[in-house]
Amino acid sequence: MRTLAVSLLLLAAAVYLATLGQDGFWGFVNAGAEASMVGAIADWFAVTALFKHPLGLPIPHTALIPKRKDDLGKGLEEFVGENFLQEEIIRERVLAVGISQRVGDWLAVPANADRVVREVSELAGVALGKVRDEHIEALVTEALVPRFREEPISPLLGGLLAEALRDDLHHGVVDLVLDELHGWLLAHPDTVQEVIGERAPWWAPERLNEIVIDRLHLEMVRWVDDIRGDPGHRARAALDSMLAKLADGLLVNADTQARAERLKERLLEHPAVLSTAVSLWQALRRAMQASLDDPDGAVRRRLLVEVEAGSRRLRSDAALRERLDRLAADAAVFAVDRYGAELTSVITQTIERWDGKEAASRIELHVGRDLQFIRINGTIVGGLVGVLIHAVSVAVH
Repeated sequence: MRTLAVSLLLLAAAVYLATLGQDGFWGFVNAGAEASMVGAIADWFAVTALFKHPLGLPIPHTALIPKRKDDLGKGLEEFVGENFLQEEIIRERVLAVGISQRVGDWLAVPANADRVVREVSELAGVALGKVRDEHIEALVTEALVPRFREEPISPLLGGLLAEALRDDLHHGVVDLVLDELHGWLLAHPDTVQEVIGERAPWWAPERLNEIVIDRLHLEMVRWVDDIRGDPGHRARAALDSMLAKLADGLLVNADTQARAERLKERLLEHPAVLSTAVSLWQALRRAMQASLDDPDGAVRRRLLVEVEAGSRRLRSDAALRERLDRLAADAAVFAVDRYGAELTSVITQTIERWDGKEAASRIELHVGRDLQFIRINGTIVGGLVGVLIHAVSVAVH
């Protein structure tokens, strides 16, 4: 384009020289060629003055971009901030996009839902792998244990126990324990005989010990079975009474509370607390990673079910979509309000780092083609204006 603009200037100069001193029609051509040269040279000067000194001469108000690139960057930053990063514009645009509807439609495609589950599973697996044992140890020793030391445990335990007793939640646990104990007693008579036999008098005949132990085992089985089948059994009532007294003591009795706090301290000081916490974390991490790595694992299947359910609800619940879109708009407005200045400042900071000549070269590469059109238009328009002025001059004379 630069070559074309220069060629038009040279053509106008050649025509001007060829028609110099001519009258009539050629006089009009000569006047047009002369004006074309003036327009071409004037626009060349204007275009060149933006990026450098014309002919290398330090003419005032030339090489504007290298000299004022920082001001231009600041002006561009303010322009973007004032005309694009405004609350009304951001909110209107986010609401118009319909993010929740698009997300719901996108997740309705099975391949996309599978992709989300796969990506989430991989990220979760990476995150689990980043948590090392020393992190768990630090969490327990530096955060959890000091917090447990500061927090009285008696009111918490007492309140939980009282609520459990009030709602009869403990009966299910008692029934489970009795069922397991009854089954164990029936399945392990030899173990019962061995344990009791170790405590039998040494002088008693062995046959007598066996008879007594068998009878004791039978009575234990019957007693546990009676408790299992009778919700109002005295043993159940005694257990309820004991738990109620414990709950009341934990809430109001100073001695019970002090014993509970001492027990808490002993537990927190025990080395097994830390090792148990780490072991639990390791077991949980292994189980989670195994399930996340398995395409048919329970975690992935559940994630896929939830993603599909979320997609269906997004597509069917207009009220939910409206709420989510408004939340997205609020989040975008908050981010722009909080960080908009930092975002637009990137423009100024980037341009400030540019060398003046580098900045001029980059801008010229982007807009140079259009700038050469300015030179071409100046040549053509100048020629037409020259012909018009010559025509007026001839008419006046």
